[in-house]
Amino acid sequence: MKQYLDLVKHVLANGDQKQDRTGTGTVSVFGHQMRFDLREGFPIVTTKKILFDAVVWELLWFLRGSTNINDDLVQHTPIWNAWAREGGELGPVYGYQWRKWEKFVPNDHGEGYHREHIDQISQAISMINKNPDSRRIIVTAWNPADIEKMALPPCHAFFQFYVVNGHLDCQLYQRSADIALGVPFNISSYALLLAMVANECCLKPRYFVHTLGDAHVYANHVEGLKIQLERKPKELPRLYLEDKRVLDYKFDDIRLSGYTHDAFIKFPIAV
Repeated sequence: MKQYLDLVKHVLANGDQKQDRTGTGTVSVFGHQMRFDLREGFPIVTTKKILFDAVVWELLWFLRGSTNINDDLVQHTPIWNAWAREGGELGPVYGYQWRKWEKFVPNDHGEGYHREHIDQISQAISMINKNPDSRRIIVTAWNPADIEKMALPPCHAFFQFYVVNGHLDCQLYQRSADIALGVPFNISSYALLLAMVANECCLKPRYFVHTLGDAHVYANHVEGLKIQLERKPKELPRLYLEDKRVLDYKFDDIRLSGYTHDAFIKFPIAV
């Protein structure tokens, strides 16, 4: 995961001091891109421990369309607890936009409208299978009409699939990138999603391209990242998936083999 460590070095060396919504303060750059080749192994940070189980649970939670941390059918990463409202609700966040994007359709008799939903995940998979050369295979979580209803507006805003020569690539645009805490999690989450979609579509997962908007290091994360930069990356693990449709995956269908890593580094969450 040299790409990740290079990002950390770049921001610490070249970033500008900037204030932020949380009042913590950051060092920030605008615009950065990393590319990970899944044929070389599964992209997960090895210079500290990443809770891969939490990555899996969160992705499955998104794919269910869940918006409540108390969903009893699938777990979630405890990171979401910091933003949950009373009763555990988060509003129409990622999973809702991915699976239940709202649209209003005129009634048959021309009077008034009724609400329908777009399942963007199913739609994207269908397009990959039926029209793989399309440049419109996009899933977006950034819904301007719903931003004020969300406990936290989407940081990883939208992603696009690209099919060529039997391979599937995915590019994510992340408007806000917390380099110490969020970005390592996001890399593994979207690489996992890419692999799951490729598996259903009988393609080989290839590149995950991670494009960052505001890439920042919080002031209280700098020392921990300096410790991480002293460590050397290890060999990447391998991902094993059961042969299932994306929306049918359960936790036990996903396994990471050979993940060796350095010790966990605790970074405080800026809420």
